[in-house]
Amino acid sequence: MERLVQLALDLFDPQGVQRSVAPAPGAAPVPSPNQAKAPRGRTPPAPPGRQRAVPVPQGLKQKRPLAPINKALAAPEVIAMQPLRSALPAPIASLLPPTEFRHPQANREVLLGDALVAYSLHRSRRSTIGFTVGADGLAVRAPTWVALSAVDGVLRERSAWVMTKLVQARERQQRLEGGRICWANGVVLPYMGHPLQVVLDPTQSRSGRGGALVAAVPALANADQPADAPAAGTPAQLFIGLPADASAAQIRDAVLAWLMRDARRYFIERLDHFAPLLGVQWTSLRLSSAETRWGSAKADGSIRLNWRLVHYRPAVIDYVVAHELAHLQVMDHSPRFWNTVATVVPDYAELRNHLREEPAPLLD
Repeated sequence: MERLVQLALDLFDPQGVQRSVAPAPGAAPVPSPNQAKAPRGRTPPAPPGRQRAVPVPQGLKQKRPLAPINKALAAPEVIAMQPLRSALPAPIASLLPPTEFRHPQANREVLLGDALVAYSLHRSRRSTIGFTVGADGLAVRAPTWVALSAVDGVLRERSAWVMTKLVQARERQQRLEGGRICWANGVVLPYMGHPLQVVLDPTQSRSGRGGALVAAVPALANADQPADAPAAGTPAQLFIGLPADASAAQIRDAVLAWLMRDARRYFIERLDHFAPLLGVQWTSLRLSSAETRWGSAKADGSIRLNWRLVHYRPAVIDYVVAHELAHLQVMDHSPRFWNTVATVVPDYAELRNHLREEPAPLLD
């Protein structure tokens, strides 16, 4: 039996089990086989001031010093390995796709800062490079003899202006999309700068013009108003002779028809008001529905105005009317032209900016 145990211990320690084991610091030495053994059942006392160490079983290799009883081992030294520079996480901005502005007729791209701008380049017989930023994006006009690298260089030099205008145009388009009209009973849309609520009323016959306009009721309305009158704080209402289950297309067509008729009526009033003040005479009025152009004038006195101007407050409409009538005197946008406009609309610059910054709602 003892030889079997010896063979098993040799497997754990091929180099021999008779090697001495160094005692742990502060611990009593482990007695060797040649030393006298203590009597069975009795443990030799530990030297004064020292803790008795636990003996290592014979034949087992000790990998590290044993800790004295009631005394913790010293913490191993930890060496922090500095990560490689290439292992650092990339900035979040570099992981995101670059901001992109793309013109529908884009035929060239340029990187302005962190933004990719795809613009429409048009060659023409001109002496300078010109560019405009509109709802579609960036459009550039350049002479035929100018190299493409020169065009991109000019855009990089004016990148701050270009990017500012592109961001403003995108934000304006987002506001425009957010104000899209969903045609239904009770829908509210701007009219003369104020909210107008559409009310479907198949019994309404108060007007032969396809709709009846009821003025808004102020929040502090008179308590003696009729019982069937709108509640205090109610916006202006447009009663349309359609049933409650009318389709969105029917509601849209009826409301737009009323708005166009009302726009013509109001525009004629303002044309008659400003024409004598400017010393001009207009001959005809046509309505347009262009998305970006609010009016035009010809030397023969014909005026074209966008009917969607009825969404804006009267002061803005007056600016556009005076603008087109002033063209009957000055057919350009020279300082003389703006001085002419200022004689009847002194704050035209503020009103012009409002018209640019506040888009009319999408009605389709």
